[in-house]
Amino acid sequence: MPAFGGVMGTAARFPEGKQEDLLSRLPAIPVASIKTAAQLDLAVKASRPVILPGLIEHWPALAAGRTSAATLNQYLKSMDRGIPAPVMEAPASTDGRFGYSTDLRELTFSTRQRGISETLDRIERQMDRPHAPIIAVQMLPLGTHLPDFVRHNPMSLLPQIEPRLWLGGPVRTQIHNDRDHNLACVIAGRRRFVLFPPEQVGNLYIGPIDNPPPLSIVDLEAPDFSRFPRFAEALATARSAELGPGDALFIPRHWWHHVTSRDPYNAMVNYWWGTHAQGLDNPYDCFLTALLAIKDLPSAERIYWQAMFDAYVFQSDGNAIRHIPHELRGVLGTMRHATRDALKQKLKASLLKSP
Repeated sequence: MPAFGGVMGTAARFPEGKQEDLLSRLPAIPVASIKTAAQLDLAVKASRPVILPGLIEHWPALAAGRTSAATLNQYLKSMDRGIPAPVMEAPASTDGRFGYSTDLRELTFSTRQRGISETLDRIERQMDRPHAPIIAVQMLPLGTHLPDFVRHNPMSLLPQIEPRLWLGGPVRTQIHNDRDHNLACVIAGRRRFVLFPPEQVGNLYIGPIDNPPPLSIVDLEAPDFSRFPRFAEALATARSAELGPGDALFIPRHWWHHVTSRDPYNAMVNYWWGTHAQGLDNPYDCFLTALLAIKDLPSAERIYWQAMFDAYVFQSDGNAIRHIPHELRGVLGTMRHATRDALKQKLKASLLKSP
């Protein structure tokens, strides 16, 4: 998902500097030593974020980034094959927050396709200019645009996954989540990540999901608790990570996260992986189907379906099917290939009848 910034509180609850102190005192995300793909798989199964310090110490890109912004830019420009890149730009008045307009109908930034080298030059020129627009390269697929980068900066933990580049000025990425697991590796500048567990969705005041990615409309750095009172509950569950060049962070899928670029020039490479299901097997599409079929039913019917989901889908207490012999549980039991295929065919036939 793109890293957009968010904005929306009116008056800050804390005096200037106080919220920054609060965020710096959040419990830290734990550190882990992960050297192999098997160890990363264990972290994925645990579904808990961890910091991987020094994961990319061997990268030439990291050495360039530690030298200077100009050195890293030159390193990247030497690999430029002339393919336009997605570039986002917002006025200085956004304070680096790429997010919703006040009425939530539009976004505060523009997106254009621009040359990589010319964009890197623009970002470098803007670094020391007050009131300069915020420019950022977002989600650049390195495998197609800078394939030499992928060869020279390998990721042994995820050798088959295409990396993406995020580079620009002091961007503030509003709270959002990804449908994939995320390994974020910092190659220049410092970044602060603040993470919230997936179940905090109801306390994060997420905006419209029709315009992905859905973003929280609360400004983490100046929350208005009078307008967003439940956000205090979410903040009580938050964990933070302060990353410098060479460090990486594993973010399990669905964990909400806010990212702040802490220096005038920042660069990060990330890897998304884990989603392969399509169509009827895709949980998000099933969620949208449930919105269509259940959300607007009368209250009594919604209560029924909530109970059905709790008992049979989420298996909240684990007792709903114990009285049924294993061989008779059908779709309520362990889903074997033949059962899955038969269920899919039934659902496809039903969908064909939909007006």
